[in-house]
Amino acid sequence: MSEQITCTQATLTAGNACHEIDRVLSEMLAHHRPGYLMLPADVARASATPPARRLVIEGPPADENQLAGFQEYAGMLLRGSRRVSLLADFLAQRYGLQETLRTWVEKTPIAHATMLMGKGLFDEQNPGFVGTYSGIASAPQTRETIENADTIICVGTRFTDTITAGFTQHLPPEHTIEIQPFAVRVGERWFSRIPMDQALAVLIGLSASMAAEWTLPSVSLPEVGGATGGALTQKSFWSTVQEQLRPGDIILADQGTAAFGVAALRLPSDATLLVQPLWGSIGFTLPAAYGAQTAAPDRRVVLIIGDGAAQLTIQEMGSMLRDKQRPLILLLNNEGYTVERAIHGAEQRYNDIALWDWNRLPEAFAPDVPSRCWRVTRTAELKEAMNDSVTSDRLTLVEVMLPKMDIPDFFARGDPGS
Repeated sequence: MSEQITCTQATLTAGNACHEIDRVLSEMLAHHRPGYLMLPADVARASATPPARRLVIEGPPADENQLAGFQEYAGMLLRGSRRVSLLADFLAQRYGLQETLRTWVEKTPIAHATMLMGKGLFDEQNPGFVGTYSGIASAPQTRETIENADTIICVGTRFTDTITAGFTQHLPPEHTIEIQPFAVRVGERWFSRIPMDQALAVLIGLSASMAAEWTLPSVSLPEVGGATGGALTQKSFWSTVQEQLRPGDIILADQGTAAFGVAALRLPSDATLLVQPLWGSIGFTLPAAYGAQTAAPDRRVVLIIGDGAAQLTIQEMGSMLRDKQRPLILLLNNEGYTVERAIHGAEQRYNDIALWDWNRLPEAFAPDVPSRCWRVTRTAELKEAMNDSVTSDRLTLVEVMLPKMDIPDFFARGDPGS
């Protein structure tokens, strides 16, 4: 079974253990994918001879002929371009290209966007940032800027159903340069055995002599949300969140209205977003928030999760309280699976959930650990709760009451039936 989900595997023996452990680690780090070691109980207790030298990780070398061909064809496509756009996603992060990409776009007139899973890859306060791209779900300005460029550069992208609003991306192959982990494409022509970092270095080198001819369009992204007074709605909720986020925050948005709402935000500098639209596993962000706060105790963790998703993994709130963590949890109470209602079965019982008394859960999980709990129905109350959490020394749970059928604009622009 492990072969289907890992890049390499090994069964350890007393004789091969040290060599095989290093081999598997090397493959995992080179490919940025999981590996699998099978360690029998008797082998675990056996003596082992340490390796003769320290493990040195070296990436696979590029095929020089393929690299030269890529440079030639990429140069031909870019040479006639005036508007160049850059679309990057989560594989660029996984392969360690974030800082290289950020430096490039700061020095080069190139409009840039991410897809939802890679959101936060760029500094979204940069004037060249044009939003989150998701096919027809994108803001019109984002879609036009990315799709209508003379050349579109895609780095580490995966065009899957949820991320593209049902495969509605329009990126003509003849105008596209695509960089993937170990292969690149110019138009319809593929070049193999080229690592991502070396392919990106080629494009950066080409842009040094060509970017003077490129133009950076002026793009004004729409304001997030709408009216911020009165009863809470998706619009006023996300407008308030946009106001309250701070540089350095770690933001986790669960699959559902949380993920589609966060897509429209313009993240503060140095903020980190964790979101999982590829597999769409609801509930993962609650334990992930516990892990994020454990790994970065000095950063503020903001968890945005729906009531249905939270019911699947709520026990990890107990771990947060036990460890005296102080995340801000924005729990969206819309009485069930609102995204599923919008797609199919608005009034079907399978989209309803048991209605919990959320504010009493922290005390049930940890009676002796203080927490701060809110139930908010109006925008002013949400602002008060979020402001209060900034200096709080304890976990803050804010139950946000939202209309049952209200959905974010980003989701509404897509095709719920796709």
